[in-house]
Amino acid sequence: MAVTSTQIGSAERWGPRWGSRAADWAETEEQQLPTYEEAIRRIGIAAGDRVLEVGCGSGVFLRAAADRGAGVFGVDASPALIELARARVPEADLSVGDLQHLPYEDDTFDVVAGFNTFFFADDMVAALHEAGRVAKPGSPVVIQVWGAHGRCSLDAIKPLVRPFFPGYDPHAPPPPDLAAPGALEGIASAAGLTPADVFDVSWSYVYEDDEALLRGMLSAGGVGDAAGPAHEPGLRAGLLEALAPFRTAGGGYRLENEWHTLVATA
Repeated sequence: MAVTSTQIGSAERWGPRWGSRAADWAETEEQQLPTYEEAIRRIGIAAGDRVLEVGCGSGVFLRAAADRGAGVFGVDASPALIELARARVPEADLSVGDLQHLPYEDDTFDVVAGFNTFFFADDMVAALHEAGRVAKPGSPVVIQVWGAHGRCSLDAIKPLVRPFFPGYDPHAPPPPDLAAPGALEGIASAAGLTPADVFDVSWSYVYEDDEALLRGMLSAGGVGDAAGPAHEPGLRAGLLEALAPFRTAGGGYRLENEWHTLVATA
């Protein structure tokens, strides 16, 4: 059952960013289906399960879960992405909200999942604690993050796009490697969850040409709009240069990435 929550954390910063080029991002998110399918295979979503995705984006995971007969629910910081998810999964119960303040009662869901989502929270431990709160006792909480440093083609663009993230501090240390052995397990345990299964999965984003690539890269996190007219041309050129090693003979791009997933239980 949904409850009202008006509290705002990271959603206030990230919602407008991810929604600024929502349709472009949705094209890239569709390529993430292999990750979602592997998670579903691992946890065994079944007909009648109540499944919540936090940071549901344009609804690709929710569509896959609904096609297996699950009742699906989604929360995202971006109203624009929620509208795309609503079009993709009309039967879903969708809300605009924040990772740390989910609008649901305790012990509501058979599965809670977040794919490259929880680390956007102001406090990742608090966000995972909230995910555990709304999950039924013993139910899986799926936590996906980037793979180990050096195992993702997209590592090449991080120095270019991070300056356009909200609150960027050039003097801050680099983000931790959440895929390092034991790192995610420690965070989940601090949130009151019980680590159960860890796995890595690799697959590729494929773009047919420069413009398709740039649509995907500039839509993620709203970096294109954040760069603005003054800086976007330089950012576009920098992205093409950084990703040139991944250009195919046909003029497209193939970006191999590894993703690290922990399945914990509430």
